[in-house]
Amino acid sequence: MSTGGGRVFETTAEAFDRDVLKARVPTVVDFYANWCQPCKMLSPILAKAVEKDGRVNLAMLNVDEHVELARDYQITSLPTVIAFRDGKPVNSFMGLRPPNLIEQFVKDTVDE
Repeated sequence: MSTGGGRVFETTAEAFDRDVLKARVPTVVDFYANWCQPCKMLSPILAKAVEKDGRVNLAMLNVDEHVELARDYQITSLPTVIAFRDGKPVNSFMGLRPPNLIEQFVKDTVDE
């Protein structure tokens, strides 16, 4: 596993601890579902922002396949995005956002 940021990958409930909570770099988690149209629009915007910033990773988590983990993080609306740093949630948002706000969200994940 790379220690640098800018990675975009799918994670699972089984790998969440390693991929997100114990990650060496801040990680943004995109909680999504395949049937969710706003999720399909948001994911590429998030990926582009993470790749551009290069200091944060993006973990994609399908809530239909990992219901218990979605419940643990009280995901009640999709898409929901939670930023983790040092194993703890530090910021979040729900719904589709414009690219400039997503870029700022990614930047704030590291800078705050």
